[in-house]
Amino acid sequence: MAPAPTADPPAIPETAVIAVGADHGGFSLKQKLVFRLREQGHIVNDCGTHSAEPVDYPDIAAAVADLVAAGSASAGIVIDGAGVGSAMAANKVAGVRASLCYDVSSARNARRHNHANLLTLGAGLIGDALAWEIVEAWLATPWEEGRHARRVEKIDALERRIPVLR
Repeated sequence: MAPAPTADPPAIPETAVIAVGADHGGFSLKQKLVFRLREQGHIVNDCGTHSAEPVDYPDIAAAVADLVAAGSASAGIVIDGAGVGSAMAANKVAGVRASLCYDVSSARNARRHNHANLLTLGAGLIGDALAWEIVEAWLATPWEEGRHARRVEKIDALERRIPVLR
C-alpha cells in the first residue's frame, strides 16, 4: 500500500522573495515581470542587469542561482535571448534545478514533476503576455513529490556525485 500523500503548500508562497535577473536581451522583459511580480505582492531581488548594455548571461544566472541555492530566495527567474544559456549556467550551482520553459505546460511540469526552483525564459522567442502566463503557472504549481521524489533525489545526487541505487 502506498503512503498517503501529504498536503503540500503552494509551490511558491504568495508573498515570496523571488530573485530575478536578465542579460541585455532579456532586460525589457525582466522590467515588466519585476513590475508584475511586485504588483502581486512578491518581494523581488533584482540581480540585474539594469540597462540594455551588453552583459554576460552566466554572471546574471549565477547571481540569481546563488540566492536560490542559499535559501535567500524562494525561487529564481532568469531571462536571456533564448533561455538556454542561462539554464545551463544556473544548473551548475549546487541546489538549483533550473528549467527553461516556453509554454504553460512545460512550466507546470517543471514544478510538478522536477521541483524546479529556477525558471529561465527566452525573451527573443516568447512575447510578454506568454512570459507572464508561464511565470504565473510556474509559481502557482506545487511539487507533487510522491513518485517524483526519487527522481529529483537522483538529480540532486548528480551534483554531489553520490552513487544512487538503480
